[in-house]
Amino acid sequence: MFNEELIAAKVAARNVGKILIKHLESYSQDIQYKKESGNSPVTAADYEADQYLAKFLGGEFPHDGWLSEETVDTSDRLEKKRVWIVDPLDGTKEFIKKLPEFCVSIGLVEDSIPVVGVIYNPISDEMFYAQKNKGAFLNANQIKISNVQDIKDASIVVSRSEHAKGLWNDYKSHFSSIKSIGSIAYKLGLAASSLYDITATVAPKNEWDICAGDCIINEAGGVMKKINGDSIIYNQKKTLVTDPIIATNSMLFDSISDLLY
Repeated sequence: MFNEELIAAKVAARNVGKILIKHLESYSQDIQYKKESGNSPVTAADYEADQYLAKFLGGEFPHDGWLSEETVDTSDRLEKKRVWIVDPLDGTKEFIKKLPEFCVSIGLVEDSIPVVGVIYNPISDEMFYAQKNKGAFLNANQIKISNVQDIKDASIVVSRSEHAKGLWNDYKSHFSSIKSIGSIAYKLGLAASSLYDITATVAPKNEWDICAGDCIINEAGGVMKKINGDSIIYNQKKTLVTDPIIATNSMLFDSISDLLY
């Protein structure tokens, strides 16, 4: 049903990857950046990637709404049935440090539900993608969420910054391992493909951070919900999701939720 949209999103993601690599290679020393409101960094790569996505996807689907981290938000999207929700560069802090843990995240929602998701890491050339009711894939291979049932046997991948702040120190003994990686979108792709059994975040996330990953996790047979078990509703007036978010299989979700509450 969304074949055309998925193809366009995959093309767009790969081309944004080229933009990001170009910027990464053009800096002889440190990447120049400034602080956005909220103290998050932003670079020239963020802006160029955003402009490309807005022009390309907006040109292909001119009647859809638009929500991007780097585009000034307007209320027009709230009246749209379909909205593209994108992060041109998720993991800007890792990009600045030249760590291979950043990606482009492109999601499409219809009636506030994710129906297309593409996450692309241009360094590793990993493209995670899904469309509603069609399964999830990593490059050409179908992926499935982990089937681990006991939390003690489960590996979890968490935010690099959350881990550095010690927010996960009290939980180390509950998992088989805790790994920290940048980009929440990338972590969602890794969890969907069962490289890790769980990913979770206790810090607030914006819709553009998680929309594509939500589609991919669900199509891989997993669940991605707020800690209280509620699904995330997209294209909201306030785009920040303040509750902790857990992505894993349905068997582990309750165990993680109980642990973190």
